Amino acid sequence: MVRALEFEIHHRLDGALARTGTITTPHGVIETPAFIPVATRAAMRGITVEQLDDVGAQATLVNAYHLYLRPGHDIVDEAGGVQQFMNWHKPTFSDSGGFQVMSLGVGFKKVIDMSGETVDEPVSKKEKLAWVDDDGVRFKSHLDGTIHKFTPELSMQIQHGIGADITFAFDELTTLHHDYYYQIESLDKRTHPWAVRSLAEHQRLNAERTHRPPQALFAVIQGADHEDLRRRSAKYLGAMEFDGFGLGGALRKETIGEIVRWMNEELPENKPRHMLGISEPDDIFACIENGADTFDCVSPARVARNGAFYTRNGRINITRAQFKRDFTAFDSECDCYSCQNYTSAYIHHLFKVDELLGKTLATIHNERFIVRLVDAIRASIADGTFYDFKKQFLSDYYAGKSSK
Repeated sequence: MVRALEFEIHHRLDGALARTGTITTPHGVIETPAFIPVATRAAMRGITVEQLDDVGAQATLVNAYHLYLRPGHDIVDEAGGVQQFMNWHKPTFSDSGGFQVMSLGVGFKKVIDMSGETVDEPVSKKEKLAWVDDDGVRFKSHLDGTIHKFTPELSMQIQHGIGADITFAFDELTTLHHDYYYQIESLDKRTHPWAVRSLAEHQRLNAERTHRPPQALFAVIQGADHEDLRRRSAKYLGAMEFDGFGLGGALRKETIGEIVRWMNEELPENKPRHMLGISEPDDIFACIENGADTFDCVSPARVARNGAFYTRNGRINITRAQFKRDFTAFDSECDCYSCQNYTSAYIHHLFKVDELLGKTLATIHNERFIVRLVDAIRASIADGTFYDFKKQFLSDYYAGKSSK
């Protein structure tokens, strides 16, 4: 009998919560720690799934909110699931859609971005398009203005229709601007009860949909930057029959590692933990060191479309004048398709004339860079060199020096 998920720990890091392991799903194995690239609408903008496979991606994450609106989770289900629909035959994660529908109503930016800045702030002029109550979230579609309502049950039905190997319970994403008492109310009246409802519906659907591979469900831990709430949420959800856990919500960059540690000290060690939405190198090291097994972020592809390339010596923009006559590979140490086949001058030209190929080549490079970084972190945990590797990498990356 195929199991929804199996997790095995292989190595542990002395003095910290980091570990290496394997997550086994019906569509393949993920070696952890692992970076999970985001294919929001069952596609990563500008590259094919074959190119995503070539950069070494072990899995991808799709978005329940967007696939619910277009083409509809019923269409994805009819196609045989998201793997068949997008021709991706490795493991897939699907988020619950909670962040998207909550942000329509609350109006705030993502907590951590690749610039390394904390940008959680109200967007005061944004029209309120969502309304939260204890049953779920009613929202107005950003596409056509129609009114919809997400509940834990519907979120699970959407995610089962999508067919992702790893799904997430519907939760309320609060911001750092919500006070302590609102955070308590959110946990007790929404995030925790919604997790219970998500689990019940998930179990019903797994039992009913025997024509599809079984799917795993991760609960999402909330509590903002309050240690007592983070630990309480982790203990409460950690005692339930979830297959793993999402580490979510509003986080201050300077305390991200500490908050991840609070949660992971309370969660069962034998289940995987996914960090929702990071990718700046120092955040990656902090989260992995404190027990995160997988993480996702849209930023490597997003900044690539603006011409920003990652290097060991920091982020560099290919549109700089210095690259106009640079007929060497952008990064001689990189094994990605872009660096192996094209010069800096050519990619610079593509961006200057706004050719889509430039964005594609930049995306390939950045996705490969993050995959290679996490591969190296995994190896350093296994061979005991993590702390030395972390010190050297972050020193080089944030020194602001480059041969380019």
